[in-house]
Amino acid sequence: MPLYNLTNRPRRLRRTSALRAMVQETQLTVNDLIYPVFVMEGENLKQEIVSMPDCYRYSLDLLIKEVKECYELGIKAIALFPLVTDDKKDNEGTESYNPDGLVQRTIKAIKAEVPEITIITDVALDPYSPFGHDGIVVDGQILNDETVAVLAKMSVSQARAGADMVAPSDMMDGRIGVIREALDEAGFTHVGIIAYSAKYASAYYGPFRDALESAPKFGDKKTYQMDIANSREAITEVELDIAEGADMVMVKPALAYLDIIRQVRDYTNIPVVAYNVSGEYAMIKAAAEKGWIDEKKIVLETLTSMKRAGSDLILTYFAKQVALMLK
Repeated sequence: MPLYNLTNRPRRLRRTSALRAMVQETQLTVNDLIYPVFVMEGENLKQEIVSMPDCYRYSLDLLIKEVKECYELGIKAIALFPLVTDDKKDNEGTESYNPDGLVQRTIKAIKAEVPEITIITDVALDPYSPFGHDGIVVDGQILNDETVAVLAKMSVSQARAGADMVAPSDMMDGRIGVIREALDEAGFTHVGIIAYSAKYASAYYGPFRDALESAPKFGDKKTYQMDIANSREAITEVELDIAEGADMVMVKPALAYLDIIRQVRDYTNIPVVAYNVSGEYAMIKAAAEKGWIDEKKIVLETLTSMKRAGSDLILTYFAKQVALMLK
């Protein structure tokens, strides 16, 4: 029995797949994806990360092959993270700006083979520190200004090697402005900055720290990363980073912080990046392995939610898988 006088029927626009596609508000494309990759010393090495199934650490020779495959799938950007050997770690992070360091050699090699891909480099001391913290440690405290000086050197070194964008993930105060000035003075005005602006002291980072063996050796990161309960503070951090010269701003993690992505999107017109972090990845993988969820559908729904919340770009370990699905 039809309901008479029912003028508005939203289901009319859901009736067929063609109609649904026509009115779809949010679309996820391969252009939205940034692929985080892990590089390690050695040759012909590919090590699966136990807490991140189907993610690997690659020696440089095999990483180049992986990057080529990704570029052929349409992925236009990678984010590079190094596994630094213990003998090259020190409290001042001197290896981070070594012109012959692992990251610098990797950038040059990738650019020689896949020159058009955008290389985004991580700027933080935790991979280079014996303490696993993002800054210089003195008497159990993380020094801000002394750390920022090293981050500026690291950024210039990465730019000199050929990085397209540097991404400070350390959450030290004032580092965006100092890095911007250092890059400009060194002649790298064209190198962009993606600021990890709203980076929370989250429990979702565990698998990533396994990948780089960079978990803090004491305490936690709550004196520099944001309180998980705060939202207004995120806008303060974003505002400061934009004022200091950030070209893009990031919210990390993404899935539990969709409200923050929306607030940042409403605040600024510059590109907003979401980081679909390792813990989010691992939870989906674990549930899929148990047969409790449809992995492909969940992945697409999860990343679409980040786009819907307002992100322009998404760092995700699912990037290659999604590119294959979209292709």
